[in-house]
Amino acid sequence: PRDPLRRPCQGGSRRRRRRRGRRRARGHREGQEGRREGEGEGEGVVTPVESRRLVVGLGNPGESYVRTRHNVGFQVVERLAFLHAVAGFREECGSVVGSLGDWLFCQPRTYMNRSGSAVRCLCESLDLAPGAVLVVYDDVHLPLGKLRLRAGGSAAGHRGLESIIESLQTEAVPRLRLGVGAPPQGLGERGLADFVLAEFLADEEPAVTAMVERASRAATAWLAEGIAAAMNLANAPEPPAPDLPEGARSE
Repeated sequence: PRDPLRRPCQGGSRRRRRRRGRRRARGHREGQEGRREGEGEGEGVVTPVESRRLVVGLGNPGESYVRTRHNVGFQVVERLAFLHAVAGFREECGSVVGSLGDWLFCQPRTYMNRSGSAVRCLCESLDLAPGAVLVVYDDVHLPLGKLRLRAGGSAAGHRGLESIIESLQTEAVPRLRLGVGAPPQGLGERGLADFVLAEFLADEEPAVTAMVERASRAATAWLAEGIAAAMNLANAPEPPAPDLPEGARSE
């Protein structure tokens, strides 16, 4: 998948990133021996980090949806693929899937509300437990730019996650929610659909770019270290913007 934040680069730079990505993944896997993590928020459950893990970004396929609020999950997978130099994406289980060692990255092509069938197929094909899947998606209940990562819970009205929970028959699916802001009050169900299928406003784009970057770092921490480390990144308060000197302006 293309990276919405990507800049043109030379072939040599791409090869160097790919080699670094492979070394990074190998180092993470070697360092996982014996590492343990908490599986829930306050539950005290401790299990080993799974060696094979899958990040699923939710969205809708097609150029008309690329920059919409509903597709920020796709944007995170594209950013991860760029950062870790993931090449050779393939069609599998109604999805586009890329891999870097034991790390897998997926964009279901089933449309948002039917994402569960694609995720279930991949879990069965790759022998993955639900806890080894991180679902990344938009959330209108969070302010724009806010992240929230949890080990499980209800779908809270999100149709894509609801489809996955129904298909896997468990709510114990880690999820990373990306705040896309709330629609104006009084729009109703149809108005909400129009809101999430609309593109971000121009003045919202800087916050979206920063959010996708932070979400990619949190997803990488989940892949390499487990959910506790990822929650520390995703759920931490955002650092305040630095004070500008008098007379200066932000760019």
